Amino acid sequence: MKNLIKYYFSGWIYKNQLSAGVQLEQKRMALHYIECRNSNKLPPITDTGFKVFSQFEEDGYLLYIFSIIGHGKKIFIEIGANDGINSNCANLCIHFGWSGLLLEGDPKLIKRGERFYSKYPTPYHPKPVFKQAFVNRENVNQLIKEGGLEGEMDLLSIDIDGNDYWVWDAISQVSPRVVVIETHVEFGMNPIVVPYDANYIYPGKHPVYHGASPAAMQKLANKKGYRLVATNELGINHIYVRKDLAPDLIPEIEVSSTLTHPKTVNSFKEFNPIKDWEYIRVD
Repeated sequence: MKNLIKYYFSGWIYKNQLSAGVQLEQKRMALHYIECRNSNKLPPITDTGFKVFSQFEEDGYLLYIFSIIGHGKKIFIEIGANDGINSNCANLCIHFGWSGLLLEGDPKLIKRGERFYSKYPTPYHPKPVFKQAFVNRENVNQLIKEGGLEGEMDLLSIDIDGNDYWVWDAISQVSPRVVVIETHVEFGMNPIVVPYDANYIYPGKHPVYHGASPAAMQKLANKKGYRLVATNELGINHIYVRKDLAPDLIPEIEVSSTLTHPKTVNSFKEFNPIKDWEYIRVD
């Protein structure tokens, strides 16, 4: 399965993410995963990653996860959505009929995204809602409420290059079944978070001094009722599933197992110049 996915999505069809062929192949994959689930022969999630619209392999992992736990209401929230095209939610929106809320601070990116979704996949397709805002822990719940969302929904993606940990910690307006969130691998297994700064804008006073370590994010996830099930190859973007959803089919993984890529290991030395700066240790 892994070789099939890599071959298919690195070939000619990858050049057109909107292709009906991409949609058809993914739906075939989803049916295959359902059959594997029913026969207790699921492939490991590490063999299922691929990229269509996502930054790394998240599209493939999310297809696998939602094939197993079900697509639910098909509602997402993406915080730090950019233009909503290079996105963890775009593939689900374009090829599986999802919709939701895209929060982004740059109005130019929002304009580009709205123009794209006005045309694709069709003018009649459910459209995501863009909202321009710089998100922090003080306003995140109100912004979600203004977007018309509350209670259980399906996917929350957070990538804001700074206060990701603090914003997820503050969210109470919704209860996502799956969360994708960026961590800071340079911190390694140190369970630390850079102190909250509502006005932070990357790169701040040092390009490595922001965010939370994978170990700290894992502790927050556990507190909120989630388990780590996958990351991209470099260990940056972590994917969590709510603990009550298919625990026997999508097992929890150890944080340490996500920090073994040579490029990731090499990045640990970037922590040395700022190792004595102020951090909050998460115990």
